[in-house]
Amino acid sequence: MVSDSDLINLYSGRILALTASIPYTERLENPDATSQKRSPLCGSNVTVDLCVTDGKVSAFGQDVKACALGQAAASIIGANIIGRTHDELERARDQLLAMLKSDGPIPESSFEELEVLLPAKEYKNRHASIMLCIEASLEAFKNA
Repeated sequence: MVSDSDLINLYSGRILALTASIPYTERLENPDATSQKRSPLCGSNVTVDLCVTDGKVSAFGQDVKACALGQAAASIIGANIIGRTHDELERARDQLLAMLKSDGPIPESSFEELEVLLPAKEYKNRHASIMLCIEASLEAFKNA
């Protein structure tokens, strides 16, 4: 059973602040690629548009309909995605997943703020929602 203090830790002020400041919430008019990901468990949904120039994300837009944890992840990804390569996004995805599932380290570089989601490690039913934005971004990058 989840205690009240566990929920307070999970939905910290930092996470709630991130949900209120999701960047790039306008869809792109002419993206190089679009990807939509949905978590069947909770119904969270993220659609990502992006443009790639010289092997780096040059424009980004997202439509986020997710729980607070998915929104917080989308906020952090959105704030740091411009200028990133596919390899950097893949590394951030792998590190985030390892942090949540197997005591992996905090994601490095531009994505270290994902550490705020560490309390969600114990809530496996939320992992898919947390991963939506980065997964959609990687898929769109591959298709760009």
